[in-house]
Amino acid sequence: MKVEIFSDVVCPWCYIGHHRLQQAVRLFEGDVEVAHRPFQLDPDGVSTGEPLLRALERKFGGAGQVAQMTARVAGVAAEDGLDLRFDRALQAGTFEAHRLISLAGRAGRGAAMAERLFRAHFTDGLDVGDPGTLAGLAAETGVEDTGEGAEQVRADLARAHALGVRSVPLFLFEEKYAVSGAQPVETLVAALREVEARTAQEKAAQEKATQEKAGEGCDGDACAV
Repeated sequence: MKVEIFSDVVCPWCYIGHHRLQQAVRLFEGDVEVAHRPFQLDPDGVSTGEPLLRALERKFGGAGQVAQMTARVAGVAAEDGLDLRFDRALQAGTFEAHRLISLAGRAGRGAAMAERLFRAHFTDGLDVGDPGTLAGLAAETGVEDTGEGAEQVRADLARAHALGVRSVPLFLFEEKYAVSGAQPVETLVAALREVEARTAQEKAAQEKATQEKAGEGCDGDACAV
């Protein structure tokens, strides 16, 4: 089964969703291929070294509201074993980070690269838009940065827009069934099982239809074209 997760590495709910999907796949125990797809919350975002909290206050209207918002998501993340330190995080552009994830995905290390970038941004206080920082994170994760992948990221971003993705995380199962938001692990496991059952039913129906069509021109011991 193929599961695509659309996310941005500076989105806290995406970090939580990424973590929960990994747990759900382990509990499901089926054959699951996870592909990480890019989404940019701020397509024009650039890395300037500005503290994330300051940028959020400017965007959402004040320190009080931002403090309440970040405390809530940090509390949820802590329950999942994730350490979100908004006081250390930096505002960052994410296109190059997505390019690294795309490259890593070719070598089967997309999940590891995404995980390291999430942790770099939310826990370590690193600028995930800085070329030097990204080079170090790629090397640490065992990903060779060949400089390729920009066109693929642009194509994936265009596809996300065409699919109507407006918020992340979003999980797309078998390119047909979508689940939005950082859903609980149990919900994701249930979704995996439901998609598995639906896929099996669809396959059986298609095979039956093919067999019936093949027999339409047959009568007795001969078949007509």
